Amino acid sequence: MLNLLLLLTLPETVRLQYYNGLKSRFPKLNINIVDHHSKVSPFIEQADVLVTFGPMMAESVLEQASHLKWIQALGSGVDGITNRASLKEHVIVTNMHGIHGAPVSEAALMMMMGQARHMKEMVKNQLQGSWVRKAPVSLLKGKTVTIYGVGVISCELAPKCKALGMRVLGISSAMRQVDGFDEIHTRVHCERAIKEADFLVLLTPYSDETHHIINAQTFGLMKKSCHLINLARGGVVNEDDLLVALNSGQIAGAALDVFAQEPLPPSHPLWSQDSVTITPHMGGFYDAYVDEALPVIEENLKQFMAGNFSDMINIVKTESQA
Repeated sequence: MLNLLLLLTLPETVRLQYYNGLKSRFPKLNINIVDHHSKVSPFIEQADVLVTFGPMMAESVLEQASHLKWIQALGSGVDGITNRASLKEHVIVTNMHGIHGAPVSEAALMMMMGQARHMKEMVKNQLQGSWVRKAPVSLLKGKTVTIYGVGVISCELAPKCKALGMRVLGISSAMRQVDGFDEIHTRVHCERAIKEADFLVLLTPYSDETHHIINAQTFGLMKKSCHLINLARGGVVNEDDLLVALNSGQIAGAALDVFAQEPLPPSHPLWSQDSVTITPHMGGFYDAYVDEALPVIEENLKQFMAGNFSDMINIVKTESQA
């Protein structure tokens, strides 16, 4: 019998959606669920398949996974999985691709509008019953947004920004023309794109090349009125440098969905920053996410069980396979 482990630090209702969806399609599949990586020990040694998100993983999971043959990542990013020292070379890794464009692009718009319209302060005033009008809000119309990372999500965000009257610049690993962008700059020649940004939106994948790619040098190029929006991965930003930039007024503020350590510790100084809005790594999640993800998992399970490994969807080359 094939053993599948769901490692999902998500609400029980969502975990059960995955469980019930897979059990109804594959009734003979042995499925176990845990809500934290510290609880995998009774199941992971016999698991053939692991379904999880990279940020929910730990090295100990793979160290115990002696029978593991395939990991289905439920996000598009596979950091936390493919960069693990204990990941065996023969293990197939697949991810989700193409379902994050709408939710993450809408999250980016929400964050930009929230920063521009002082929404954090408005919510504080509401909770205090305080009728206070601050300085006039800013419009997105006429502003420049620089999107760091030009992929599926960025290509959905760019035309939405254009529809709001924004100028859209992109920073990519290679020079190319992309619909919805006014200009594309390469990473090595991105200074002007950063200097002209009113919003710097991070959507680049995390890798050794992008580790702390947003740092003191980047903040030194940004306008004092610029806002940082991070919907990529926490490791893309040097958070110590970000705190210096915020405390010194080098940038206007930030909206952050991802962090170097997740969950973000209660004592972390980012929580107390008035100019920072924090969301708990939920930019890509939405009410139909499970409905979009299940068909991919089901198709991959069908191919995996038939031994048609090369026909599985969204196979990711791991570091050991590169």
